[in-house]
Amino acid sequence: MSNNNIDIPTDEDVKSLAEQGLTLPLTYHTIKHYLPHRYPFMLVDRIVACMPGECITGIKNVTINEEFFNGHFPDEPIMPGVLMVESMAQVSGVLGFISAGLTAEDGYLYLFAGVDKVRFKRRVIPGDQLIIRAKTVMQRHGIYKFDCTVHVENELAASAQIMIARQEQQKPANTKGA
Repeated sequence: MSNNNIDIPTDEDVKSLAEQGLTLPLTYHTIKHYLPHRYPFMLVDRIVACMPGECITGIKNVTINEEFFNGHFPDEPIMPGVLMVESMAQVSGVLGFISAGLTAEDGYLYLFAGVDKVRFKRRVIPGDQLIIRAKTVMQRHGIYKFDCTVHVENELAASAQIMIARQEQQKPANTKGA
């Protein structure tokens, strides 16, 4: 995936976001309306660019305080690759919601449905800032496929093709009179 112009939303993109009440960058207080994740599993700190239906760029600041560094690895902390894949899926989920004009509060979730072509190119360590990009490859009936990358500065750290699926949340059964 080329990085050219992916972080520069057009006036049309800014207008589309504004119609949903969104202004870039999106911070935790906005992102939490799209993702059901919370600390320590929310792996997106900020959305810095978004072109609904097309692409998105998110940021994850990696700190030594991350829970996973307690065991991976205490003497040489390295961010687990599966968490980089999860960060790509979370950013993709935000794009799915924004593209559909929905939030999790509308009663939907975007669930991780698949991952292909995963490659890890560089270790991620405390102090790194992940630049997570997702570009829509396919969208059909609430199923999305994205080409995703994770960069640290200008160096590719990981890439994958991520698939997510929109699912309506199950409403709790009425337990009155039980």
